[in-house]
Amino acid sequence: MRFDLPYEPEIPRRRDVEPAAREPEAAPLPVSIVDENLGRLQRPVGAGPVQTLPRADRERVPEPERSGRGRGPEHRPRRTREGVAAEIRGVALRPEEQRLLAETGRFRVLNVKDAARTIYQGDDRALRTDLDYLSKHGLISVDSVAPRNDGRWLTKPRIEVVTLTKEGERLAHETGGFSLDQKLYHGLVKPREAEHDSQIYRAYLKEAEHIEKSGGSNLRVELDFELKSKVQKAIHAARKIDPDRGMAEIKREVAQQFELPYVRDKIEIPDARIHYEMDQGARTAFSDIEVVTAAYRPGHMQAKAQAGFRMYASASDHSRLSKIENEQHVLDWVMDL
Repeated sequence: MRFDLPYEPEIPRRRDVEPAAREPEAAPLPVSIVDENLGRLQRPVGAGPVQTLPRADRERVPEPERSGRGRGPEHRPRRTREGVAAEIRGVALRPEEQRLLAETGRFRVLNVKDAARTIYQGDDRALRTDLDYLSKHGLISVDSVAPRNDGRWLTKPRIEVVTLTKEGERLAHETGGFSLDQKLYHGLVKPREAEHDSQIYRAYLKEAEHIEKSGGSNLRVELDFELKSKVQKAIHAARKIDPDRGMAEIKREVAQQFELPYVRDKIEIPDARIHYEMDQGARTAFSDIEVVTAAYRPGHMQAKAQAGFRMYASASDHSRLSKIENEQHVLDWVMDL
């Protein structure tokens, strides 16, 4: 027997019904300091250092600037064996640096090895620190130059020399305590002659020792650059006054004016003239020095010897010059650097 059931609506399936709007989730709780460092706190003892990354919101402090050799300027000692650095034009110059600027300015070019041996008493590390400092402030320039070849097959190592910049020359005038007539130089003018020119400083030190032992004081250096300029100006002025005068007569007169030797119709000019005082300034004198090399010919050597210059040569140049036949024994007057 069948009973008719009343109509019932169809129950919809779950996938056909649109999902109801969800309520917004609650914001996550902030991470506590303990949770943030939980990983580090749970590490066993002796597991090694933990590398932590900087937080994005943490203000980063910039690191101090460092020099080219990895030491910051704040680590540069102000005091050395010579004294305390003095603040000059915003630059802290120690006594060694002041002397380095002065000697480089007087002789135009200085061999770095000579500076280490004389000014820094062999402390090459201190010299390198000061060279970096002075170069950074634009006061000096350190260059590597090729040595003289003199026709030899073997190649000699390059030579490191230091020269002043224009700003370094100004500062050397202020700190060197020079007399008004002491001329200073800047820039590397003749790289090919840098090896020879740097040896003038060595010859000066040898001659200055001799002068001071004899009672001389207040030494001043006059390089051949300055002497040649004075001679050329004097010759030009004499010819301008009387164009008909003979050149030999003018040269002889100019040589006498500057107390320079006149040998074989030529005014001989030394590499450097050292002026000094005697008898506590009662009288003045000078000594002319010449650095001779293996490139000098016998005739050139004889002219320098006749001029009466105090001649110096390095050990290697002296040994090579000794092979030159010379009946007048000119090399007997050449002293070792």
